[in-house]
Amino acid sequence: MLEASNNNELPEIPSKRYFTIGEVSELCGVKPHVLRYWEQEFTQLEPGKRRGNRRYYKRSDVVLVREIRHLLYEEGFTIGGARQQLSAKNPEKEDHNDKKKLIKELITELEEIKAYLVK
Repeated sequence: MLEASNNNELPEIPSKRYFTIGEVSELCGVKPHVLRYWEQEFTQLEPGKRRGNRRYYKRSDVVLVREIRHLLYEEGFTIGGARQQLSAKNPEKEDHNDKKKLIKELITELEEIKAYLVK
């Protein structure tokens, strides 16, 4: 994917396991609120959440954020166009994310039904 030299001399990604939203913001040249927005728009970008909903990004997430940034800011794609580009590059991951989202929705519905039946 994209390395620092291909992306306006962004800093090298350290060899850490997880990154906070602030660290990803600095590594990718994107503000934290933009990262949170992109999480809603790009299903491929799904950082883990722990301890009070704090986001933890993996190295692959940082590389993906850099790729999204490149598509939007340097290539001039719209959000929808960038989403299509990413989906075309990795269709099986998109399908996996759709299944994961469906499972989460089903779990939520089942929990609502359970709560209703317990009453």
